[in-house]
Amino acid sequence: MNPLLLQIDTPENIQVATTEVSLWELVAGENGQSLFIMIPLMIMSVIAVYIFVERFLAVNRASKEEKDFMSKIKDYLKDGKIDSAKDLCARSENPAARMIEKGISRLGKSQKDIAASIENTGKLEVMRLEQRLNFLATSAGAAPMIGFLGTTIGMVNVFIEMKSMQSLELSTISPGIMQAMITTVGGLIVGIISYVGYNYLVGRIEKVVYKMENTAIDFMDLLNEPGK
Repeated sequence: MNPLLLQIDTPENIQVATTEVSLWELVAGENGQSLFIMIPLMIMSVIAVYIFVERFLAVNRASKEEKDFMSKIKDYLKDGKIDSAKDLCARSENPAARMIEKGISRLGKSQKDIAASIENTGKLEVMRLEQRLNFLATSAGAAPMIGFLGTTIGMVNVFIEMKSMQSLELSTISPGIMQAMITTVGGLIVGIISYVGYNYLVGRIEKVVYKMENTAIDFMDLLNEPGK
């Protein structure tokens, strides 16, 4: 057999060129072409994570219930200890307690006025729980769109390079393709984080609102008991 053919067929004679790409080069792209897309996505991701953690802790605090809270309120009101009932509500971080505190401060007025004050306080508490969640909802939709914008720009750059090429060279079109893929991945990651975080928090807040409504109903039932 021809020695030259043996050299060609031998696997150890085949050398594969490899190029290591750093994380920064992967994110920034060639000559930083992807930065104008990736920087807004990174800023958006940091804000989204901060809002999720901050709201998660706030909802956790709102979910904590003091043991026998309504039983203590009932005993205080029966004994005429209005200030003690208000003090108990003030010490609690539960939004339902602030609703009850507002209702207690309206004692002596009509049932309709008391119910209206409790309802208005409840709306304010829900607004506090939901604050900044609109950013998560916005970034859940906007981040993938920003990523797709980078994809489109990257592919446009590829076709511009291909138009001026005499022959197709992978080294010329690969930066644009990499930019297109990386921005898409970045946008989807931020969008998924925001979407999951938003829906998780909304679900937790709905449970808190349900407990607030039950507490308000219990308080109004307490006021309507015989002897009140």
